[in-house]
Amino acid sequence: MSMQPTSERTLSVEVLARVEGEGGLHLSMRNGKVAEAKLNIFEPPRFYEAFLRGRSMMELPDLTARICGICPVAYQFSACMAIEDACGVTVPDSVHALRRLLYCGEWIESQTLHVYMLHAPDFMGYAGAIEMAKDYPTEVARGLSMKKAGNELMTLVGGRSVHPVNTKIGGFYKMPSVADMMALRPALAQGLEDALETVRFCAGLEFPEFERPYLFVSLRPETGYPIDSGRIVTSRGEDLSVREFVERVEEVHVEHSNALHGVLDGEPYVVGPLARYSLNFDRLSPLAQQAARDAGLGETCYNPFKSIIVRAVETVEAFHEALRIIDSWVDGLPASVPVPPREAEGWGATEAPRGLCFHRYKIDDDGLVTDAQIAPPTSQNQPSMEADLRELAQEWMWMSDEDLTLRAEVAIRNYDPCISCSVHFLDLTVDRG
Repeated sequence: MSMQPTSERTLSVEVLARVEGEGGLHLSMRNGKVAEAKLNIFEPPRFYEAFLRGRSMMELPDLTARICGICPVAYQFSACMAIEDACGVTVPDSVHALRRLLYCGEWIESQTLHVYMLHAPDFMGYAGAIEMAKDYPTEVARGLSMKKAGNELMTLVGGRSVHPVNTKIGGFYKMPSVADMMALRPALAQGLEDALETVRFCAGLEFPEFERPYLFVSLRPETGYPIDSGRIVTSRGEDLSVREFVERVEEVHVEHSNALHGVLDGEPYVVGPLARYSLNFDRLSPLAQQAARDAGLGETCYNPFKSIIVRAVETVEAFHEALRIIDSWVDGLPASVPVPPREAEGWGATEAPRGLCFHRYKIDDDGLVTDAQIAPPTSQNQPSMEADLRELAQEWMWMSDEDLTLRAEVAIRNYDPCISCSVHFLDLTVDRG
């Protein structure tokens, strides 16, 4: 069933499945035009930045991890880097390598969860992964096996798969042994093969012909693909230090959302897989580059619906990188360095699966936090999500309420939003007056 653009109707969906958190979308249409598209993020604020004030800097990895159960490592390591920056401490290569390995585990479990459990059902025509599993048991089992490998890697390095307990300011409490690493290697090697098959699976899905001229923002390290460090680069050719983030990005409060909106020099921008891939294709391993080309991707991607393919390519990279680190591991490496407190301000950023995760802290001589700022990826992406919805709703205005709702949900899931992170979705209302 199609609807005329000028028809008057209101469409309401109380709950959106397959996103983390609660929120809504309101579309207003007048005289054949989309007048307004708002993401109403109504999940209650969690006031993390406020209650971190007065806490010891050493508590930050454990406290900030609780912002998210899917990507706790992103918050832990961004906090660690900010405090180490404030205190003028550089961690040894062994710590850097192990942080990258733990982060690979988080990328694997998060990206795989999104691809198979949250997003693939949209393209396959199923209500969810359980329904999809009845007809595609091999694919769903593959996704669960890959996620298990990611969880096991996080448990090995972090002490457990959710809210790891082995991380601390300055490094880790304990280093895994070569024997521990080698015991996990077969599962990761199988995971790499499954990840390559996942890219082929995603490439076979059908995607709307839709591109937008996004302003991409991501980290770019001196070497390798951006995961745990780097400078901030943009698709406009800018190359910024992490501390310049606060000078260029403004976080704006809007009435309809408990999540702040991030804008770069007043413009919406996009962080996450599309940005990382498009700004760092040359930093992917040859294996991941070839998988992307075989899937029909170029060196950049501006179609948000194809983000599922990019996530699969990044999962190939995460497995490949994890195996590289494990194969070069030796026993007896230093687990941490002292981080003496001093009155200072520090900045840190890493790449969560959903995009750049920025932290800034001020501490006093006793190492107590006096000010905190955390910019989650979903908050930064929210203005671009609304812009996507405005353009897509305009293009699909002729659709029935049911079809338009489904398309809007898919458009939101392109970003894999974590609403619980953003409030530190989708109740859909369409007003066609």
